[in-house]
Formats: sequence, structure tokens, C-alpha cells
Amino acid sequence: MTVERFNRAAQVLSLRQPDLTVVSDSVHKGQNLSAIVRTCDAVGIMQVHSALDEATFRAHTGTTMGTHKWVETHVYRDVTEPLQALKTDQYQIVAADTAGESVDYRDIDYSRPTALLLGAEKYGISDAAAPFIDQRITVPMLGMVESFNVSVACAIILAEARRQREEAGFYNQRRLTDDQYQRLLFEWTQPLLARYCQKHTLAYPQLDKKGDIVDPDWRRAHSV
Repeated sequence: MTVERFNRAAQVLSLRQPDLTVVSDSVHKGQNLSAIVRTCDAVGIMQVHSALDEATFRAHTGTTMGTHKWVETHVYRDVTEPLQALKTDQYQIVAADTAGESVDYRDIDYSRPTALLLGAEKYGISDAAAPFIDQRITVPMLGMVESFNVSVACAIILAEARRQREEAGFYNQRRLTDDQYQRLLFEWTQPLLARYCQKHTLAYPQLDKKGDIVDPDWRRAHSV
């Protein structure tokens, strides 16, 4: 880990938005899932929640979908599980959906704790997810097709969320707690040591401003 790489990781973490997330509802195409996660990383989202049907759940558990290096991705069999938890935490659930009454995606206040719900490519939002939705949103279309690809719609909507949050100053100061920031910084920049500490139930050692362990005796004490 170079000093430049360590500083880059620290800078990116200082821009993370802990109260903005995405929930995918049976989006099963790998290229769409990967594109959604990449977009989330680009706008500072820390976690993605993906509900997959039984046929695709096993295929994605333990793959890149579950182990993305920069975005924590949680996989579920039932979409109600993450939605219920997010509602309990006072998130607004906005669903990208062309069915039913919807508003322009730019009319939403994304400075609030927000979860963007994305439906399956063919079937849209499931009936199970519907009771959790606070507002359905749409990206206006000017052509003959009815909707964008799900990953494209995700990118358009999250770009607006980023714009609003930039105007509100959300990217001007670190929004993670000290514990969250230090934990993730260690895991991003010292992944092998992080796994060692997790395996042996050890607290992460403190890092200096160059990304090196402050205590020179720590490695010798733990035979790393």
C-alpha cells in the first residue's frame, strides 16, 4: 500500500454517504447488478441490498455481488427484510417504477435518509415490496421505449441525489463516525491484516498517516 493509495482511500471514505442506499428487488442479470454497485461506489454509497429469487440466490452468494471491495453488498431471499429494517431506521423508500402514480425523480428530496428501490428488469417492483414504498418515481422518456435499463435508471437517479447532496454540503465534511471511518480505512488498506484480526478476534491496530501500523511491536507480537 503506497502513501498515495492510502490517502486516496482516506479521501474516498470521507465522502461516503451513510444514509443513502439502494435496494434491488430480484434484479438478477449480473451485468446490471455490477453496474448498479459501480454507480453506488461513484456517488459515495456504502451499502447495497439485493433481494434475489431462489433460482439466482445461490449463484450470487459468495461472488462479486457479495464481496465487492468498496461497497458492502448484502444479499437476501426476501426483499421485505432490508425494506423493513430501513423503514425502522426512518429511511424514505423511493421506487423507480413506471406503474401506478409516480412523480418526476427530480422532485424527491434526496438529502433525507433515502433508499432507492429498483425492480426486476422484466417484472418491476414486486407486490411484497409495495407496502414499504413512500413514493414512486420515474425518469421522463422522450422516445418510443417505456423505460431505461435498470442500471441506467439507477445512475440517472443517483446523479440527482448526488447533486442535491453536494448543494446541501454533504460532501464537504466526513459523515462517518470515527469508529466506522477507522474500521473501513483499515479494512480497505490492510485487507490481509484485517482478515487476520477477524480470524483471531483482535482489535485493529492503529495506523499512522502513511497507513503503517503505529506500534512497531504489533507484527512481532502476533507473528504476522
